Amino acid sequence: MELNRLLCEIGPADRSAMRKAALRQKTLTKPPGSLGRLEEVAGRLAGILGVERPVIRGKAVLIAGGDHGVVAQGVSGYPQEVTRQMLLNILEGGAAISVLTRLGGVRRLVVDAGIAGRQLPDHAELRSLRIRPGTDDITRGPAMSTDEAVRCVEAGADLAIELANSKVDLIATGEMGIGNTTPSSAITSAITGCGPVETTGPGTGRTPSELHHKVSMVKKALDRNRPDPSDPIDVLAKVGGLEIGVLAGVVLGATRMRRAVVLDGFISGAAALIAQGLSPDSGDYMIASHLSAEPGHRLVLDRLGLDPLLDLRLRLGEGTGAVPAMGIVEAAARCLTEMATFQEAGVLEGTEKQTGE
Repeated sequence: MELNRLLCEIGPADRSAMRKAALRQKTLTKPPGSLGRLEEVAGRLAGILGVERPVIRGKAVLIAGGDHGVVAQGVSGYPQEVTRQMLLNILEGGAAISVLTRLGGVRRLVVDAGIAGRQLPDHAELRSLRIRPGTDDITRGPAMSTDEAVRCVEAGADLAIELANSKVDLIATGEMGIGNTTPSSAITSAITGCGPVETTGPGTGRTPSELHHKVSMVKKALDRNRPDPSDPIDVLAKVGGLEIGVLAGVVLGATRMRRAVVLDGFISGAAALIAQGLSPDSGDYMIASHLSAEPGHRLVLDRLGLDPLLDLRLRLGEGTGAVPAMGIVEAAARCLTEMATFQEAGVLEGTEKQTGE
């Protein structure tokens, strides 16, 4: 979908449905507020889906893959070809996200946004976009052209719309791209105004000296490109990544279709910053699954105004935090929708002091 049209068709969550859900929570057979954040998540879902009693029909995780020219600067402990190898591993069922999707009954969709080298073989779970074979080195110039950045976002939106039309109501964002914590740190710095020392973490396990070098590369990329924080597409084009752009589009496409987006970690968060910059209403449709071990992720969530559901010290990516959190989101919806009210159950209502723990 053309980007400007997409942005025009996005609106805020349904506040009326959220109010009705909150009123229903007060009538259910439990002390008010006793389900804690499950009640908050259920109310958010009601607003997203536009109904008092939300039902989750389907769950999917979209795992976008892309390569990064900045890997040439030694910012990662793994060679670039691992991106392709890991995407194949995901498709063949051997990756962590493969295990978790099988466990959770979550549909998997792998997207080649633009990996270097030869094309991945055909697979039922693969979509090949190949916008370009990896980004350019952001320490030497822009990651991609403005047109390529827009194409990433539009393609991601189309994929989210496709999932929504197949009755998927929870869409998780995952990624795979060697070196992609470096552009994510640059995006976070550009948009939040925090310095690279604050936004840059160890990624795949950088030593202190290697982390210092990585910070210097993020700073060099920002100084060289000077991305405009008021223009999310400019930020994406200058210091972003192909898979990051696709995930930003997934957020916007899901928002347009009024579906919930369960964000994974730091890279997914950087994509969400781009999406929120393009459409502030998209923040209504985001649910933060977990807090990554990457230090910049907290800065991202603070900017998005989101509180993570889990803190498991994860830093793998792939959607490995988002998929387990989907079970919590679905549990929240089921409690709101399926619990009996006091009247239906024939249970006497009392004060919270009398009926609570």
